[in-house]
Amino acid sequence: MNNFIALICGLVFGFGLTIAQMVNPNKVLNFLDLFGSWDASLAFVMGGGVITYIIGYQLFIKKMKKPLLTENFNIPTNTVIDQKLIIGSTIFGIGWGIAGICPGPAIANITTGNEKILVFILLMVVGMLLAQKVKKR
Repeated sequence: MNNFIALICGLVFGFGLTIAQMVNPNKVLNFLDLFGSWDASLAFVMGGGVITYIIGYQLFIKKMKKPLLTENFNIPTNTVIDQKLIIGSTIFGIGWGIAGICPGPAIANITTGNEKILVFILLMVVGMLLAQKVKKR
């Protein structure tokens, strides 16, 4: 049952990314181009997501003693801003700014068969494997 619900959540997430055009690298790059062909529409997507989350949190999540499908909320315990976090987020941001795509939209784009997206996903997996090796050291 958990896998089915995860599948549905993933499909809804991918559908939302598609509707918001987050799967379109040009849309994202235009959003990030503040002094050129800036397209502010993704700011409204972000604002809509934040407002929806705040309302949902206040009405439902805040009142829950435990999640619906597991025993505990999975809350990170590390609150330290360390070198790994800074380097990782910098690499993520630079990659997103250069390519106009990040992991979620890339996965949602798999079905398009776009060669650039498939190369991105391959390199993303390589990066994840390298990060695991570095983390073990």
